Amino acid sequence: MLKAKILFVGPCESGKTVLANFLTESSDITEYNPTQGVRILEFENPHVTSNNKGTGCEFELWDCGGDPKFESCWPALMKDSHGVVIIFNADIPSHLKEIEMWYSCFVQQQFLQDTQCLLIAHHKPGSGSGKGNLSLSPPLNKLKLVHSNLEDDPEEIRMEFIKYLKSIINSVSESRDREEMSIIT
Repeated sequence: MLKAKILFVGPCESGKTVLANFLTESSDITEYNPTQGVRILEFENPHVTSNNKGTGCEFELWDCGGDPKFESCWPALMKDSHGVVIIFNADIPSHLKEIEMWYSCFVQQQFLQDTQCLLIAHHKPGSGSGKGNLSLSPPLNKLKLVHSNLEDDPEEIRMEFIKYLKSIINSVSESRDREEMSIIT
């Protein structure tokens, strides 16, 4: 059984917990309650198996609080992570600046590949689904950017997330195969 650890990070009030619950089919949250530190959701996705062997995959989704006061915990959260999803509220201009810091901390400093990172512009209910061109500065403009709007098109983000999980599982599986080969040879 392959296991992968994925972090959900980003500024406060960007919608990380709502998305995490939706994508893992956990309970719905109706009112805003800031995540204190981290919340870990374990789940399997029937659409994601490893390398066509049909082996099931387990995921740990770490829903990380966006408050900078938890910064001292970040190194512990990042340990052994296979992927990072950066979530931001596209309607809050300061979030565009903040996500550069999240990318630097959680992706670049962890030597993760850009393919292990997914950027989600989350649109809250009633905000309109302005998929206007977000002008992201380099290196963020090289990342896969997905818009999520759970009100208008919940299936789009679900499908994109499944694609992302598949790519993470492939990289975990490939690195495990490489390790096994290096032991054999």
